[in-house]
Amino acid sequence: MQLFVCHVFFSTIRLALDILEKMHLLLVGLITGRKLRWKKLCFLNHEGKHVNSIHNLAERSCEDLMNQSQHIQRVVGNFTSEQIKNNQFRLKVSIDIVRWLTFQGCAFRGRDESLTSINRGNFLEMLSFLCSYNEKVADVVGKAPKNASYTSSMIQKEILHVYSIRVKNAIREEIGDGKYCVIVDEARDESKREQMSIVLRFVDGDGFVRERFFGLVHVSDTKALTLKHALYSALSYHNLDIQNIRGQGYDGASNMRGEFNGLQSLILGDCLYAYYVHCFAHRLQLALVASSKEVVFINHSLSNWFLLSILSVLLVRDMINCKLLKLVTLPI
Repeated sequence: MQLFVCHVFFSTIRLALDILEKMHLLLVGLITGRKLRWKKLCFLNHEGKHVNSIHNLAERSCEDLMNQSQHIQRVVGNFTSEQIKNNQFRLKVSIDIVRWLTFQGCAFRGRDESLTSINRGNFLEMLSFLCSYNEKVADVVGKAPKNASYTSSMIQKEILHVYSIRVKNAIREEIGDGKYCVIVDEARDESKREQMSIVLRFVDGDGFVRERFFGLVHVSDTKALTLKHALYSALSYHNLDIQNIRGQGYDGASNMRGEFNGLQSLILGDCLYAYYVHCFAHRLQLALVASSKEVVFINHSLSNWFLLSILSVLLVRDMINCKLLKLVTLPI
């Protein structure tokens, strides 16, 4: 019975390794003439005094199987319909908050999300706001178990990822089998990782020109070949035919517009009609830089404008922060 339990309820490989280890110790002892510890070579050691020995683990697994109350069907069946509805309701609240914050372009998390924090971040503050105006939300969220609150940062990212997939699928359906242009730029984020932004420009079914942001792709470096592989991979993942590219828009960096080894040259070699157009926003920037160097008046005007705009933003931000702090401290 002991061997049967171990054979059925524990890994056969683990059991074989355990027996081989005992045989190895026995052979080494016989060859070298060392004194053997027979207690470590017999099945008493296999059973073991430790609660997590191979035999004891297998025996507990057998007991759990024979115990009807431990069956998965019984455990799942213990969830009442009310608990299921509450879990679904909490998840729906989190989904709606993620959708609203995403549509408004707001950050989700705060620097300090502890219970004593004045500002716990947009997501948790929005959840608290909804609870203050809706008794049902407050009751369901307040009684949420720790493993089903659906408010963790991981859950927020998963919901956001699902929305991202749905948006990309909608853009893919909007393009269909038509032609499109790619607008690409690369930069470093705050974590110093290189990333490439992809925008698709196309004509929809009603004849209107559309530009859709398609996503950010992290790349190992900004070499033209690396960017090409990353771009092709992102397009192919959504079944966008590379041969339907009819235009490219980049800045004037050598790795982008290079005549021989630039990204536009590599793509043009694969798609004969993917003509390159220098980004007009970058052209405007280059024109302003060149003119400001030649004309002193323009140089001073642009410098003053940027300086005043920055100071204005900082001043307004400080005023708003002061007002928010006063509102938070006021009694309700």
